[in-house]
Amino acid sequence: MAAASAAATLRPALPQAGPEQRASSLLCTPKHRVAASGRRSLSFAARASLNSGGKVSIPKQWYNLVADLPVKPPPPLHPQTHQPLHPSDLSPLFPDELIRQELTDERFVDIPQEVIDVYELWRPTPLIRARRLEKLLGTPAKIYYKYEGTSPAGSHKPNTAVPQAWYNAAAGVKNVVTETGAGQWGSALSFASSLFGLSCEVWQVRASFEQKPYRRLMMETWGAKVHPSPSEVTEAGRAILAADPASPGSLGMAISEAVEVAATDADTKYCLGSVLNHVLLHQTVIGEECLEQLAALGEAPPDVVIGCTGGGSNFGGLAFPFMREKLAGRMSPEFRAVEPAACPTLTKGVYAYDFGDTAGLTPLMKMHTLGHGFVPDPIHAGGLRYHGMAPLISHVYELGFMDAVAIQQTECFQAALQFARTEGIIPAPEPAHAIAAAIREALECKKTGEEKVILMAMCGHGHFDLASYEKYMRGDMVDLSHPADKLEASLAAVPKI
Repeated sequence: MAAASAAATLRPALPQAGPEQRASSLLCTPKHRVAASGRRSLSFAARASLNSGGKVSIPKQWYNLVADLPVKPPPPLHPQTHQPLHPSDLSPLFPDELIRQELTDERFVDIPQEVIDVYELWRPTPLIRARRLEKLLGTPAKIYYKYEGTSPAGSHKPNTAVPQAWYNAAAGVKNVVTETGAGQWGSALSFASSLFGLSCEVWQVRASFEQKPYRRLMMETWGAKVHPSPSEVTEAGRAILAADPASPGSLGMAISEAVEVAATDADTKYCLGSVLNHVLLHQTVIGEECLEQLAALGEAPPDVVIGCTGGGSNFGGLAFPFMREKLAGRMSPEFRAVEPAACPTLTKGVYAYDFGDTAGLTPLMKMHTLGHGFVPDPIHAGGLRYHGMAPLISHVYELGFMDAVAIQQTECFQAALQFARTEGIIPAPEPAHAIAAAIREALECKKTGEEKVILMAMCGHGHFDLASYEKYMRGDMVDLSHPADKLEASLAAVPKI
């Protein structure tokens, strides 16, 4: 009943559409500040200007959706006692301020000026109308995408890597460790660590480590030390290799290795690129900017907000500020998470307490999970490989505030090619899932004649993923589904709580 009641509050009437957008397809602030021999300002026009004359500023606060939810999410549990987690339980892994952000019910959290100073290297990011894609599809819908590929690391990941590195440095931490799959998060944290004088060590899923050497080189260029996971460096890695010397690795395995190192070294803390509340909190700069950009364009609120989901930070970063507006009755978009059919966490996983890592070292989190022992097929090229979904997104999904769809990778790469050949940007495989879902929605509008406003998250470029594009264009890419027997086996290890 609570879920049904909460979902009902999210269905106010859609406000009347604003004036037709008549100017350019892009809006971003014309001023970025750079530091060199003191501070100075540079003004530039980014790709186009707007007749609206509006200027978008970098948000001064992150938004916490928990504060506005009618039903609060279940607490994380201690991995041994199964009791609600105490803040001190997280101290071996995180600095105090990130622990506070992880557990807070405050609606807004101030962004430190030192973090904003770094954000100014690439934020605000552009909101672009995909007019050429609309023309190709022959749809009456308007398709907008919020493009995060302008960051130094080429994705949305620095939005949280920078504050995590800054809070660790401010707390006197010397070293940070993390995991990465395709390498977007590892490169983002390597970049951020280099700015604040931190040593950074990364465990990269072995399949990606071997398939994407330039991501590794990018991390090393920013000063990080990178290991293929599973590795011989940690006890967790050695145990995995003893059981399967040819293991392709998984994010759960890489997390186990990084957490083990952080938990056993007082000078080292752990950083996570998705899933946790404080990570999703930092990513809300995306949606906050987007709200202001749409208003400056005079555009109607979106009818549907679409984003890919692996751990959930990209989707939550765009969607959560719009969910706030919907809860307040100011707009009524639908929210659609898109995941790979090869890793269908929301659409085929169970909602249960599970570990965030393979070895069972992390707290237990109530989330949609395929089981912490899940290992994705190494030939899956579309990214989004994590076994679990962010607890906050899982909770919102259970409340009925959003829906989810799983799409095969060949459809996603076909959509990515259509996007690249009309809009000019080569998408990373992850946002290709959002593009595929947006194309589906736009083609449905073509059938019905509806002039919907479709907003999607374009969370990064695919310059380091061209081998996957080549595989698709050669006809060598195959669709993968998660077999029922494999799913049953991985779910069998989920703790009974």
